[in-house]
Amino acid sequence: MSLIRKERPYEKAEFAPKPTWIVRFLRQNVLFQFYRFIMINIKMIKLIFKSHK
Repeated sequence: MSLIRKERPYEKAEFAPKPTWIVRFLRQNVLFQFYRFIMINIKMIKLIFKSHK
């Protein structure tokens, strides 16, 4: 008796979902990318300052 599941290769569940239009828009928007860049840098600076105290 085998416990190996037999699945077909490349079933629909194995692929990533298609991004929505708003997700694609935000990924390509330069202003949103700049905002995310600044926020990530602020978080890193906070973390660094906390660790040096």
